[in-house]
Amino acid sequence: MGLLTLMVAAGAGAAGSVVAVPALIAAAGFTATGIAAGSLAASAMSATAVASGGGVAAGSAVALAQSIGAVGMSGTVASAVGSAGAAIGGAIGLLV
Repeated sequence: MGLLTLMVAAGAGAAGSVVAVPALIAAAGFTATGIAAGSLAASAMSATAVASGGGVAAGSAVALAQSIGAVGMSGTVASAVGSAGAAIGGAIGLLV
């Protein structure tokens, strides 16, 4: 494994994650118009509300996912997701 392989794997992980995360969130049911009925998102919201006594706390995973579903990722979130994707891609590159 060379440095080029590692760099390509990290770059692919970063780019792929920034594209994949919003698509996966939308597929789970977190949409621009709200949480889709009967979806994984609806189940997650229900479980979160029950666990917290009736509401979904601001800053929770469900609230963050709905925010991304509604308006997309902020620069800060995209940077964090890209960094995580680069780390995972780099780790995979080390194994190749």
